Amino acid sequence: MNIALIDVDSHNFPNLALMKISAYHKAKGDHVEWWNGLKHYDVVYQSKVFDSTYTKDNEFCINADQIIRGGTGYGLNNHLPDEIENIYPDYSLYGITDTAYGFLTRGCPRGCKFCIVGKKEGLRSIKLADLSEFWTNQKEIKLLDPNLLACQDHENLLKQLSKSGAWVDFTQGLDIRLITKDNVSLLNKIKTKILHFAWDNPKDDLTDDFQRFNKFSKIKDSRKKGVYVLANFGSTHDQDLHRIYTLRDLGFDPYVMIYDKPHAPKRTRYLQRWVNNKIIFKTIDRFEDYDHRIG
Repeated sequence: MNIALIDVDSHNFPNLALMKISAYHKAKGDHVEWWNGLKHYDVVYQSKVFDSTYTKDNEFCINADQIIRGGTGYGLNNHLPDEIENIYPDYSLYGITDTAYGFLTRGCPRGCKFCIVGKKEGLRSIKLADLSEFWTNQKEIKLLDPNLLACQDHENLLKQLSKSGAWVDFTQGLDIRLITKDNVSLLNKIKTKILHFAWDNPKDDLTDDFQRFNKFSKIKDSRKKGVYVLANFGSTHDQDLHRIYTLRDLGFDPYVMIYDKPHAPKRTRYLQRWVNNKIIFKTIDRFEDYDHRIG
């Protein structure tokens, strides 16, 4: 069979589902390539992670006997069959040679209103795979897990990551509320360039949680302790500033993420510019001074 793939997002981040689909069909002896509008195919797989707010759909005419669309950009009820979900990805599809991508766990108990994970994967973090399912001695591992620390098997999984000796990027961040002396001890043994956390809800006082991490972690450089701060989602400007100032005082590096950025207040967009440009953030201590200069 002739198989074609379309990465609708094309956001310079490899589509894991397409890499698995490619591996599955190549194992069956099928020919797999990126879609070419001048050719006819037996099957075309079209994958999209983001909704139409961020990614417009492919509007070209697709010449194929069958078109299969999948990914959260097309809804939450489409999933890969088990025989594809559990296959080793075809990294050659994107020319990837020394990085592994995958999930060790799926699901998250938090059920945040701005996040689709709970609806798509469930309100419980469960083990999906061992590291060997998508890693074979690559120098870097990019984990896509939504809440690894919420899984009851997380210590075993952290040990697998430590034993790999690879650089590990927890791309979706770690849940600071689930930090313990034991799992921080395991995190200390994992090679990481930076750890990411999040402080999304201003009604949650996470000060003690961040202090607990500092107590047990070997990481002292604030640049290696990043924290996503969600703005424009039920928070006031003062609440945004409180989280940013608190994190900086605790030795963490805040990074502002704006919900529905096209409709966010101008001041919130200025706030993001001030915080996320680290040269400005370190030069101008208070947002009021930066806001005044650009006002």
